[in-house]
Amino acid sequence: YTGRGVITTATYAARQFGIGSAMGLMKAAKLCPQAILLPVDFDQYRHYSRRFKGLITEIAPLMEDRGVDEVYIDFTDVPGGQREGGRVLARLIQKAIFDDTGLTCSVGVAPNKLLAKMASEFNKPNGISIVHEDDLEGKIWPLACRKINGIGPKLDAKLQSHGIETIGQLAAREQQWLMDSFGERTGAWLYAASHGQDQRPVVTESEPVSMSRETTFDRDLHAVRDRAELGAIFTKLCEQVAGDLQRKGYVGKTIGIKLRFDDFQIVTRDQTIDHYTADAKELRQFAGLCLKRAPLQKRLRLLGVRVGALLKAQEAQADAANAERVSAAAGPDADELTGQLF
Repeated sequence: YTGRGVITTATYAARQFGIGSAMGLMKAAKLCPQAILLPVDFDQYRHYSRRFKGLITEIAPLMEDRGVDEVYIDFTDVPGGQREGGRVLARLIQKAIFDDTGLTCSVGVAPNKLLAKMASEFNKPNGISIVHEDDLEGKIWPLACRKINGIGPKLDAKLQSHGIETIGQLAAREQQWLMDSFGERTGAWLYAASHGQDQRPVVTESEPVSMSRETTFDRDLHAVRDRAELGAIFTKLCEQVAGDLQRKGYVGKTIGIKLRFDDFQIVTRDQTIDHYTADAKELRQFAGLCLKRAPLQKRLRLLGVRVGALLKAQEAQADAANAERVSAAAGPDADELTGQLF
């Protein structure tokens, strides 16, 4: 296969060959030429995502949505939530999901979100893992630092440059040394994470910061020679973002673009306008202005459109109506007052 896409997920059999999420399809094909590639079906993913999350909230209402197939759940006040350290409730959730959807899931139970996330990886597929605070030395410290959610390739490389490869080695460092070496905030977080400390609550509702759509082309496109094709793709992306905003009831006022060139360099441009919008034509207009400020000499591999500074559409309408009333009321009075004073 010589396509330009990436792997969204891989079966456990495929993972034996080193194939994983976000890997380019060409690389995956080299690692496992006999792999069977299936097309994505986002409508189906969304359908099953809503179903399994609905089942969870029927059992444990305090749930934080972390993506299409991942959630955090607070067992604290759920009846039976503490039985066998949470194992009974975890089994109940697994059974409810499987009976309704045919899907399996892995559950990690721990005192906080950081440890629960790590525990959920221990016993896949369809397993239950429980981590207590006194399990750190035996279960957590032998793991690679990358197993801590939030430590990416760059931070991991810097840790390794100091001879720190495992969480236990990280935990052995003094907090002040970590703060001096990685910055006050990051160092303090590294120290806390390596000791299994995480004070973040389960957040049941959170407002999106932005909404975006992007696409990787089947072949690299040139801004001039492939103008018509790029224009059609650009318009479609704006329409998709507008549809997402309207469906979820949001408007935004910061509009931006993302470009990835054939050398994998990424460029972004954005601008904030004076009003909120979720209109596809307006998004196309202002995103187009952003595009004019970007260097377009090199061939393009990816194009994206983003809308930020979001507000609920109803709130934006109410704010606009209030502003109009204030303006209408203030106009004549201000003129009269000016006449009286001067």
